[in-house]
Amino acid sequence: MTLTQNSLRLTAIGSGDGLAITPAGGEADFTELYQAGLDGLLADAGHLLIRGFNPGVEEFNELVQRYSSRTTLDPARTFHGDAAQKVDSGHDPIGLHLENGATPFAPDLLWFYCVRAATSGSETTVCDGFRVWDALSDRTRKVFTAQPVKYSRNVPREMWQRLAAHLAGESHHPGRMQVSSLYALANEGADVTFTEESDGSLTYTYTVYAAHPTRWSTRTAWANSLLGPSFNYEAPEIRFADGSAIPDDVIAEYSQVTESVTEEVSWEDGDIVLIDNSRVMHGRRAITDPDRTILNAQSYNRS
Repeated sequence: MTLTQNSLRLTAIGSGDGLAITPAGGEADFTELYQAGLDGLLADAGHLLIRGFNPGVEEFNELVQRYSSRTTLDPARTFHGDAAQKVDSGHDPIGLHLENGATPFAPDLLWFYCVRAATSGSETTVCDGFRVWDALSDRTRKVFTAQPVKYSRNVPREMWQRLAAHLAGESHHPGRMQVSSLYALANEGADVTFTEESDGSLTYTYTVYAAHPTRWSTRTAWANSLLGPSFNYEAPEIRFADGSAIPDDVIAEYSQVTESVTEEVSWEDGDIVLIDNSRVMHGRRAITDPDRTILNAQSYNRS
């Protein structure tokens, strides 16, 4: 499927709902993306690949700001501009997950910008939670509708204070942030408990359903961080809310199903990928070119 919207060409990619957005012809005008309704396109597609505009880092940051009410961050990463951070998670493969999905601070929108594409491998992976839910067995669906999962993790003081200060606004200094303020900064309705330890670190317990409606739909998506990474952090303990473990055969099933519907983004310099972080999980194949450079941004949609 290929459609033309003003001077933009929309083309179906992969075997799911994803869309590629490219210039329809002539010179690419990156600023046209500011009024292109990317969030509306994302509601249907789940993820967008924006290619052929070759923006710089400043233009990428501007695009993020145009569609965002506010941004959030990964406190272990460094900033490039107002919104973008460099992705630095080692070279090993990274399992599928929602960005910050094991926390009560998951953003609506996840953005990636390719500064330098890899010469081999190193693809980003995307997996549509709608497709996973449709493919899971009735038994596994019942397991995940019966009760939510619970993530428990300890976070060093420097990291949680940096996150809290960013979410609270520029006037707040990280060293003055208190654990109690995190409740107001967490996503609305989040079921979470924060506990400050004697060394100033934070232990939190976050309870959330692994399958749920999405930001733009009442349709159920299996979208979570059960397979996700912990490169810069202590790995969370993941159990059901009642304390029971996820059965091994259920883990085996959702691992197989997610991989069967996972697609890959083979990056080109200047590419942008925008992901509905309530619906589409992402990960990464092993990095075989260490000079690959990807920036990302996390934000909340304006509407």
